[in-house]
Amino acid sequence: MDHRSLFLRRVLIVDAATSAACGLLLLIDTQLFADLFGLPAALLRETGIIFLPFAALVAVLATRETISLTGVWIVIAGNIAFVLASISLLMGGFVSPTLLGKAFVIAQAVIVAIIAEAEYLGLRKVGRLAA
Repeated sequence: MDHRSLFLRRVLIVDAATSAACGLLLLIDTQLFADLFGLPAALLRETGIIFLPFAALVAVLATRETISLTGVWIVIAGNIAFVLASISLLMGGFVSPTLLGKAFVIAQAVIVAIIAEAEYLGLRKVGRLAA
């Protein structure tokens, strides 16, 4: 593995691990989280289902000898889409989450935005070091 991409690899591994953990938690007891968060169980279940293959994709990217920069851009775009969807969910009036539900959606969006930013910084670092 290229030592120059270590930061990016680590960020991708964090992204994969947090996505997988969140996806599994949402699927293990969807109804519990639906009740706690005041969010539709179907929304939480589908979100959990989406997280798992996303986590697998990110893990594959992180563990290849050469990181696919196009793949990382796709991951960043997916993370940005998630953040925008989270904001839209809260501002659109589509659901009436509890205070804990609002905090959960906001916290997830902030964490995903931070991860996307770190992935972008990792891409810049790899690009700068590769030159």
